[in-house]
Amino acid sequence: MTLCISLSARPSNNGTRFHNHLYDQLDLNWIYKAFAPADLAQAIAGVRGLGIRGCAVSMPYKEDVMALVDELDPSAKAIDSVNTIVNTDGHLKAYNTDYTAIEQLLASNAVPTDYSVLVQGAGGMAKATVAALRDAGFTDVTVIARNEDTGRALAEQYGFQWRATLDGGTADLIINVTPIGMAGGPEVDSLSFPEAAIAAAKVVFDVVALPAETPLIKAARAAGKQVITGAEVATIQALEQFVLYTGVRPTDEQVQAAEDFMRAQ
Repeated sequence: MTLCISLSARPSNNGTRFHNHLYDQLDLNWIYKAFAPADLAQAIAGVRGLGIRGCAVSMPYKEDVMALVDELDPSAKAIDSVNTIVNTDGHLKAYNTDYTAIEQLLASNAVPTDYSVLVQGAGGMAKATVAALRDAGFTDVTVIARNEDTGRALAEQYGFQWRATLDGGTADLIINVTPIGMAGGPEVDSLSFPEAAIAAAKVVFDVVALPAETPLIKAARAAGKQVITGAEVATIQALEQFVLYTGVRPTDEQVQAAEDFMRAQ
């Protein structure tokens, strides 16, 4: 049996249900498990030493894990953030499928590139988001992050603006890439953007995958806004991880069945 895992400070069943359902559909003798590592370096050593084929990496390990792998794919190297590790005979190669997910969702939702954008957060997922915005052609982007060193560096790397706080700011597209609203976190019931920013926005995007209906998404739906959810991000990035691990690309019908199973918790 081949083992794949995920490492996260707050493990969820999303990835396990999605991957394991696809393994069953495709009759693969594989299994997927989720873990909260006590020591990241030891966990990655375990991936190598135990022959674990694939390892998904979530907050807050997407940047720290870079020093622990053997090779960075351009998708991870370009944005200094990792969410996927593939183990081939003890050689650990890191990728980033978050970028792919953000890129695809901006395109499939036909978000106009002349929209003004506010991105709240400056961690690994924020890097993937800001890079995808730049590459899609967005130019009016402001990164909101309390930490000036990381926030300003991220914004300036892609030619955008930085602010420490929202301070009443609004934009056509608002994107939350912080843990605010995440299940199991201290701010699970909090809005990541104030109601005034939601009211002024045309599109509201929350990358938090669990719950799929975060306080931000609920408020945006109630206000009649176009929404993009973290659950959608999770499906796309998990699919691309599945392909990297197994070398098999499921059909659209198989992916939909796995997604339905994942969400029916």
